[in-house]
Amino acid sequence: MTTVVSEATAINLVSHPFGWLLLAIFVVGYYFIATEEKYHIDKAKPALFTGTLMFVLIGLYYISVGADLTPFEREVDHMILEIAEIFFFLFVAMTYIEALIERGVFSALRAKLIAKGYSYRELFWITGVLAFFISPVADNLTTALILSTVLLTIDNKTKEFLVPSAINVVVAANAGGAWSPFGDITTLMVWAAEKGSFVDFLYLFPAAFTGWLVTAALLVRYVPDLDPNKEGDPEAAGKIEILKGGRVIIAFGALTIALAVVGKQLLHLPPMWGMLFGLAILQLYMYFLKTKHNVDVNIFEAMSKVENNTLLFFFGILAAVGALHFTGFLTYAAQLYEAFDPTIVNIGVGFLSAIVDNVPVMSAVLKANPAIDHAQWMLVTMTAGIGGSLISFGSAAGVGVMGKMYGIYTFSSHIKLAWTVLVGYIVSLAVWYVQFMILGIY
Repeated sequence: MTTVVSEATAINLVSHPFGWLLLAIFVVGYYFIATEEKYHIDKAKPALFTGTLMFVLIGLYYISVGADLTPFEREVDHMILEIAEIFFFLFVAMTYIEALIERGVFSALRAKLIAKGYSYRELFWITGVLAFFISPVADNLTTALILSTVLLTIDNKTKEFLVPSAINVVVAANAGGAWSPFGDITTLMVWAAEKGSFVDFLYLFPAAFTGWLVTAALLVRYVPDLDPNKEGDPEAAGKIEILKGGRVIIAFGALTIALAVVGKQLLHLPPMWGMLFGLAILQLYMYFLKTKHNVDVNIFEAMSKVENNTLLFFFGILAAVGALHFTGFLTYAAQLYEAFDPTIVNIGVGFLSAIVDNVPVMSAVLKANPAIDHAQWMLVTMTAGIGGSLISFGSAAGVGVMGKMYGIYTFSSHIKLAWTVLVGYIVSLAVWYVQFMILGIY
């Protein structure tokens, strides 16, 4: 087969055997990610190997055919920039969470919840509601990490409580992030591309909330209707207090998120810049605690506890998807808008987001820039956001919780109850259809 080599653009390998090889490598890598529990291999290992291998092979292919490496180098540089922005954003968020754990914030929260005598099912609803309403402000990943930590401090052994609650937190965080311009990376991308105003996203609230509520109502049936209180447990009496500096760190965490949002909108800095600035503030405060109050909190120790497997998983999966995009596969997928009804395609985007990850899928849709109306842009924003909940690693929130609740919240444990998420997804679509297509609400 003859390959046409362009000196100015990337080589389209969709119909070339080498392209098929890359696709096969992606599928095999995805298989080992999905079967993490079966082979007892951390999802970060096959993801990182797959992503890095695919670009190594692409580079070798370009050299072998004598192609200009400029498009390849440009793509790698651009991909590294995109991944770095996500990588450092997550790194700071996780560091803050570890610092809060060290200061006993989550233990104190658990103590207060347990002291009030809430049952597992009541705790299920409390964490779900918090996830839905915090994520529009704090973003879905940070919210999911915080509340999965709360779940573990409540009970780190009872899977009958932890698994449905973890799914509930992921679904609620993704649904809550879907109706806010900065609740998810994908909504931020759509907002930055001026496909909708700030207020336009708020109109997605009824669909997102109703879908989550239906899923939660189905999931709660799998949660034991028992009281987690234990006789003689000091936390059951609410005796655990936040250590010195804990409340200030909470405030700095909120400030850091605000810096990320404001920095993006006013200064056009990537969100990670505001996050890193917030990390610098946290480091200075730790120094203040040590020198003024003799409280030794080592921020680098908190960093060492960050779930690096989650960060490396993101690097690997985004690199792998980037390779598919560079070789032409995602571009062809985006052209489906020209062949089928946009509503059908946008619904399919939700399912694709669950498999591939919603960030690169939304990126492909925005790059294709299909000629669709406002209602369809809102639909694809919602489906990309909440569709990632269908599979455990289809969203940043899901991947983060998998890392935080390793061995408890897994691909297989999620997939067993994924039908509840699917029902909620369908309900969200129905609400969107009534709201936008029948009532004409914009």
